[in-house]
Amino acid sequence: MQLWLQKHHLRWKIGLVMILGLLFMANYVMAEQPESVKTIPNWEMKWGGPDDTIQDIISSTQEDSWITIESGAEMPDKPDKVSTAWIHIQLPNQLPKDYGMYIDGIYAQHVSVYIGDRLLNEVKFNFPYDEQRSLLPISAEDGGGSVYLKLQTSMDQLGIHSDIRLDHYSLLTRTFIFRDLQNIILGFAFLFIAVIMLVCSFFLKQKQRTSWISLSLIILTLGMIFLTYSPFLYANFTPFGALIVNTFDVSLAVFLPSLIYFFEKIFDNGKFKWIRIFRKFQIGYSAFCLILMVLNQLNHYQLLDIYSFFSLTLLSVIMILQFILIIGLSIVFVIRGNREAVIFSSGFAIFALMGIFDLILYYTNNQKYQFFLWKFGVVGFIIALIVILGRRFAMNQEQMSNYSKELEFYNHQLQLSEKMEMISSLAASVAHEVRNPLQVTRGFLQLVAARTDDKNKEYMTIAIEELDRASVIITDFLTFAKPQLDELVELNVSKEISQIEGIIVPLATLNGGRIIVNVPTDLHISGNSSKLKQILINIIKNSIEAFQADGQIHIWAYEKNEEVFIHIKDNGEGIEPMQLRKLGEPYYSTKTKGTGLGLMVTFRLIEIMKGRIEFKSQRYQGTEVIIRFPNVTIH
Repeated sequence: MQLWLQKHHLRWKIGLVMILGLLFMANYVMAEQPESVKTIPNWEMKWGGPDDTIQDIISSTQEDSWITIESGAEMPDKPDKVSTAWIHIQLPNQLPKDYGMYIDGIYAQHVSVYIGDRLLNEVKFNFPYDEQRSLLPISAEDGGGSVYLKLQTSMDQLGIHSDIRLDHYSLLTRTFIFRDLQNIILGFAFLFIAVIMLVCSFFLKQKQRTSWISLSLIILTLGMIFLTYSPFLYANFTPFGALIVNTFDVSLAVFLPSLIYFFEKIFDNGKFKWIRIFRKFQIGYSAFCLILMVLNQLNHYQLLDIYSFFSLTLLSVIMILQFILIIGLSIVFVIRGNREAVIFSSGFAIFALMGIFDLILYYTNNQKYQFFLWKFGVVGFIIALIVILGRRFAMNQEQMSNYSKELEFYNHQLQLSEKMEMISSLAASVAHEVRNPLQVTRGFLQLVAARTDDKNKEYMTIAIEELDRASVIITDFLTFAKPQLDELVELNVSKEISQIEGIIVPLATLNGGRIIVNVPTDLHISGNSSKLKQILINIIKNSIEAFQADGQIHIWAYEKNEEVFIHIKDNGEGIEPMQLRKLGEPYYSTKTKGTGLGLMVTFRLIEIMKGRIEFKSQRYQGTEVIIRFPNVTIH
């Protein structure tokens, strides 16, 4: 899964950039105002009854019942128990050919449009949604005529809340189509991302799946909110209007608990009990609103006032409290140094700033401005959530990788420990018993060799040498089985290395190489002098035996982080990576006649002296051994 995320990371970035580009294009096209555009300076409005006909309105002589409304002014409040309003628009005397009239904002569920007494268009919503817009073709013959709109609703608002624009019909059609393009692009983009994430969640582990699905639900519900918020769907898919309204309510009911749940899983993870309580309350309240929505629809919207109170008025208060809670906690986590909280707060700040800019532009443009910046804020917020989740997955992947490496290391150490324990038991029980008969045999061989001829004496000498080699192996066994540091003293690393130079320098010279020593005189460790020398001689001898042409061994030491580091580096034939992992195991050696016991004893002695050893090597480029011991400060 992590590989898939890395592989498609660039494509996601490109996709988001394309989405933002399309949104800017859509906003540019929507905001473009041709020079020929005209607006109706004012129109008339009167309250009516549901049974009023166009003939009644035209023949009416009550001129004082009409209210003149200037373009840009607020529409009058709808009186109680009034469900019908009439709008009278006077067209200019001169109209070009192929003209049109566009009204961007109409509050009504049922809109009937007349030119004179001729019905031109009719749109009726049999569901609780009252945001409409109207585009009408008008011709030159309609110049100086009257346009009447009959508006009917069962909701709280009624009237026109936007300019009435006149322009060429083709230009107004483009504006009408692109008016909701931002919502449609964002909606389908979010839906596409959410579906991909939900499919991918089947391939995740249970621990990762919860936060992944919660973010998927956030993106999915936001996509549905963008789509169902658009009047374009209601105007063009009127038979499915009730389903669209219900989808909006369901999406909002799912979005809020998903957001608080995602926040809880990423930041809180059960630390604060009252956040969990609020999340459970949010889930319960959303379920209550959904049940109320079903009851309202089954009763043909007779419970609309009650449902509106709980799903709109009271839910808005709960949303504000939820956002305050999330913002407050994110600030707390930012103060504590949580980087994910910084990303979350930045995304939420982008969303808040875009909303504030929208409000400023709205009021500075006489409330004629169409909100769109908040949509980019939502995109920024979602990107921040995706970055947080991606960062969390990267951290989990790194933890799993480290855990796998640690598990492999400890498994190797366990196997090595078991082997060491087995060899230690074997050595302790057998070594002493074997050494005694060997010494006796060696003694008799020496006596026999002293009384035999030269030819047999040669054979006796070979036998004695082999017995001595067997004795050395047994001694290594005993050293490994029961390593004892007879006395722990403060050792000067420089002096200890100087004392073994008389042994190792001639040996290196004999093998055609040289040794370079660079050790400060103020490095001290705690240990046993003879055992430290045994450690260093064993390792340096291995380096000398690995000499090639122009062999060289460099020995240096230093103090770092309260530890003394001793480096022994040669330019020999090197060791394969797979062989490095087996160094120190019983009976494993890279030498033809080696037993592996010498390096095994070296490992054990370093362990007893509370030190650590590390090998670095490349084939034909040499080997570097790093030994570290706790530093001893001289007072």
